[in-house]
Amino acid sequence: MFYFVIDILGTIAFAISGVLVAMDKKLDLFGVFIIAFVTATGGGTLRDMLIGSTPVLWMQEPIYVFTISVTVVFSIIFVKQLKYLRRTLLLFDTIGIGLFTMVGIEKGLSVDLLPIICIALGTITACFGGVIRDMLCNEIPVIFKRKEIYATACILGGLSYFLLILLPFDGAYAYMGAILIIITTRLLALKFNISLPNIYRSGK
Repeated sequence: MFYFVIDILGTIAFAISGVLVAMDKKLDLFGVFIIAFVTATGGGTLRDMLIGSTPVLWMQEPIYVFTISVTVVFSIIFVKQLKYLRRTLLLFDTIGIGLFTMVGIEKGLSVDLLPIICIALGTITACFGGVIRDMLCNEIPVIFKRKEIYATACILGGLSYFLLILLPFDGAYAYMGAILIIITTRLLALKFNISLPNIYRSGK
C-alpha cells in the first residue's frame, strides 16, 4: 500500500505538470489530456516494457487512468490558482521525479535486478514522461538542458537509497529519505543556479 500511494502521488504530480505545459501551449481539451497522460505514464510504460512486465501497469489497473482523468479536470478548473503559485510547474515536476524514481527502483528490485540497473530504471521512470511531454509540445526536453539538474538528481537519490538501506532502520525511511534527497537536490540546483559542467568551449 505504501508503494502504491507513492505511485499514485507521482502520477498526480506529473499529470498536473503535463496539464500546465499543455495549457501554456493553448492546446484543446483532448490535447491537454494526452499531454497529461503521456507525462504521467510515459516513463512507467517504458520501464515495464524493458523488464517484460506486460500489459504495462496502467493497462492492468484502471485506477491510473481514472486518477489522471480526475487530475486533468481538477487542474483545468483550478488552473488560475495553480499558475498563481510561483514556479508551480517546476515544483510538481520535481515532486514527480522524486516519487517516480523510487517507484522505478522498487520495480527493479522486485525482479531481482542489480542496484545500478534499478537506478537506471528509476531514472527512466522519472524522466521519460517529461521527455515525451516536452517533445510533443515542441520544447527541448528538460533532461537535455545543461542548466537543469534533473536526471542527475534521480541518480543521486537512487544511490543514496542503496546506502540508506544499509542503516539499521525501517526501509520505508530510506525510501522517503531518497525521495527527499532528489527533491531537495533539484530545488537547490534551481535556486542557486547549479548546473553540470559545460563541455563546449566558447571561441576557438
